[in-house]
Amino acid sequence: MGDKNIDNIGIRNLEKYLLPSGKNLSLKDYASDDVSGFDGDKDAARGCLRLLCKKLSRLQELLYAEAKHKVLVVLQGMDTAGKDGTIKMVFRGVNPQGVTVQSFKTPTEEESSHDYLWRIHRSVPGKGRIAIFNRSHYEDVLITRVHSMVSKDECGERYSQINDFERMLSEEGTVILKFFLHIDKDEQKKRLQARLDDPRKQWKFSASDVAERKFWDDYVRAYEVMLGATSTDYAPWYVIPADKKWYRNLLVASIIVDKLKRLNMKYPKPAPGLSAGRSK
Repeated sequence: MGDKNIDNIGIRNLEKYLLPSGKNLSLKDYASDDVSGFDGDKDAARGCLRLLCKKLSRLQELLYAEAKHKVLVVLQGMDTAGKDGTIKMVFRGVNPQGVTVQSFKTPTEEESSHDYLWRIHRSVPGKGRIAIFNRSHYEDVLITRVHSMVSKDECGERYSQINDFERMLSEEGTVILKFFLHIDKDEQKKRLQARLDDPRKQWKFSASDVAERKFWDDYVRAYEVMLGATSTDYAPWYVIPADKKWYRNLLVASIIVDKLKRLNMKYPKPAPGLSAGRSK
């Protein structure tokens, strides 16, 4: 498959994974092992992903050169859903000069002294750049809700605040792509065990991962409410089936490339006085 076909690869019917604005949902209705959008096997998907990564690299260069649009990619999901792996596989080959990755963990003392969106706003992308959030402001309506750090009413207020925040970013020229990496509870168990079994991955394992599994159903419900309350026309959520890593990566790459292509970006005109001929 040559580069001439690069615009016709990836997963078809991307809208299938788009969560409509204001939709009440049950994650049971979304198959975490779905691979129906791609006709080939895992090996074919890897080849397509390589071509999509080339396309993404070119589009990211164009985004950086034009310096007009901003792109925010949000990755959320249960532990082991593959946030790190998605970043590693989808964004390989991009110029790190124009891409940042931010992981939001427990707030520092300084961060806790401000409102919960303060540290988020500092990390949003500037013109011509892509910012990737490995976890995000949505932690403040997930773990805080599951562990009763905020009340149901406070959580509802935060949904509105987050929607307003993202609307402002969108109106200021930020393309917001939010991906919920959807895995099955049994698949999570397999991945946690794989971390324990592989000396190269044991550093990723934490006893808290096992402890949080006890709250699986609570997290599922928190995600369902959050996704329904914060998927908007200007900042939609995509529910990404993530049991199959190869499909997860191909789907996320397909969506990002599709959205960047739709920006109809152009390279800036050369500076006045530059000729199109050879340099002397």
